[in-house]
Amino acid sequence: MTAGVAPVDRPEDLTPAWVTAALRQGGHEVTVSAVATEPIGHGQVGANYRLRLQGDGPLPGSLVAKMGAGEDRSMVANGYRNEVTFYLDLAPTVAVATPRCWFGAMTDDATVFTLLLEDLAPAEPGDQVAGCSPDEAEAAAVNLAGLHGPRWCDPTLYEHPELNAVDDDGAAFLGAVFASAVAIFVERYRAEIDDDGERVLQRFAEAVPTWITARSERFALGHGDYRLDNLLFDPTGGVHAVDWQTLSVGQPGRDLAYFCGTSLEVEVRRVHEEAVVTAYRGALLGHGVDGTAYSAATAFEDYRLGVLQGPLITVLGVAYATAGRSERADAMFLTMFRRSLAAIEDLQPFALL
Repeated sequence: MTAGVAPVDRPEDLTPAWVTAALRQGGHEVTVSAVATEPIGHGQVGANYRLRLQGDGPLPGSLVAKMGAGEDRSMVANGYRNEVTFYLDLAPTVAVATPRCWFGAMTDDATVFTLLLEDLAPAEPGDQVAGCSPDEAEAAAVNLAGLHGPRWCDPTLYEHPELNAVDDDGAAFLGAVFASAVAIFVERYRAEIDDDGERVLQRFAEAVPTWITARSERFALGHGDYRLDNLLFDPTGGVHAVDWQTLSVGQPGRDLAYFCGTSLEVEVRRVHEEAVVTAYRGALLGHGVDGTAYSAATAFEDYRLGVLQGPLITVLGVAYATAGRSERADAMFLTMFRRSLAAIEDLQPFALL
């Protein structure tokens, strides 16, 4: 158990007394007298609530509480651990814009956790199904460089036990997990997936162990699920990243390609992806990455190879999401899959393996 105030697991447990204790543990001398709770977002493996607070001291008017969702969390507990670790330990070491964390705690097995995060309203999440504009894509890419750049190829990342490098055995295991998930994905969406789409998934299932360790000479702290539903856009054009459950260390081009491949409509991506990659690389150089070693050509090849992150996360999301199936979730997953298949066809990542 995280030392101090224990995490809670239900919105009704977010009482004035509990919130007061949690904030005081973080060094905030406040007293909360009233908490009004409302659900927000469409999380597949977590639940989010806006807390409107009343009380005394330097108290924010509202916070966002994030907790686990679903009954059986054994398959997503590591994701919960990743998220708490990111906010408490890693966020201060990078430059990505993300909500300030006021409190974080989890149980030893990480199946129960609570985060109290800055409420970024009036910023609003992107719409995964609708897609985003080229300007929003460039802003998101620049923000992503703030995650990757400050600890680019930093071997001390591996000092965090949650962020171990994937070895050959781990890569083979992920390939087996993905192959099983493909069967679930295809069975669920049989009417919407043609033979070509299924063949791409099967080919990638065989290639996962090779892909996951490819180009490993370049690595960075990666979000893993950097897409519109996990980004908040404010009215001034700023972007903040949330939902850090898929945090890892790996090939940085995957985050960027996954974002573009799943969040831009196909024709928009085809026209603007080179400009987005250029903006991302330029921001990386601003964070100290060597532009000679990381040339424009290398950055675009990493991007090409990275588009396989699209089917990886989409298929695993369908197979292991703890939230119940919904019309909105189906539309999201199928949109991401359709866009990813087009990106794979356009960019031919298998040729780079």
